[in-house]
Amino acid sequence: MAQVVVRNIEDGVKAKLKQRATRHGWSMEEEVRQILRKAVAERGQPPVKLGSRMALRFAGVGLTGELPQLQGQDFEPMGFGP
Repeated sequence: MAQVVVRNIEDGVKAKLKQRATRHGWSMEEEVRQILRKAVAERGQPPVKLGSRMALRFAGVGLTGELPQLQGQDFEPMGFGP
């Protein structure tokens, strides 16, 4: 198997990687492997649009109707004056 060395990672990034690894119950190296696997697996897949992501997130907790499509509609900007 190949090895990759990543230098000059900020201390905060390293600390958060360690926290994620602890939450998942594996080493920081395994956490990085999982992140890299996920990143390269997503390549080539079309991004999931916001409305679809919202529907997936709230499915099973009461969202029964369709989300309205707002694409192409005109919106009136919010006023900042009195």
